[in-house]
Amino acid sequence: MQAVIFIGVQATGKSTFYKERFFTTHVRINLDMLKSRQREQMILEACLKSRQSFVIDNTNPTIEDRKRYVIPANAAKFEVIGYYFESKIPASLQRNKERLGKQRIPEAGIWSTYSKLQIPALNEGFDKLYCVKLDPQGLFVVEEWVDDSD
Repeated sequence: MQAVIFIGVQATGKSTFYKERFFTTHVRINLDMLKSRQREQMILEACLKSRQSFVIDNTNPTIEDRKRYVIPANAAKFEVIGYYFESKIPASLQRNKERLGKQRIPEAGIWSTYSKLQIPALNEGFDKLYCVKLDPQGLFVVEEWVDDSD
């Protein structure tokens, strides 16, 4: 069982990455969709109890944000994997402009998340960490994490 935690500002490709890589194998837990932490917690607990792999598809910019998922996943003996999405503001702002309707968020939201962003480290409780980048063609490039925390 895997607990996959996405990390990165808005419009870095997290939800698209989920659809491409995890849609058929992992439950998607997304606060934008669920609308409340209570609902999110209920789905998380159901996944942990039923031993169902899941992806946390939120920005999770801080260590504290990530702890709410890492700690219970570790306790339930899930493999905890983090994916840090390279967060370059100009690229995120451009991708956000291409979004339609309610999918587009205010630019201030992207800047706010970026200002809180703490780069992840294995010692947060991750078993594995990866860095996800978008190449010039918009394809995902996944690289193993080089951890500087030790």
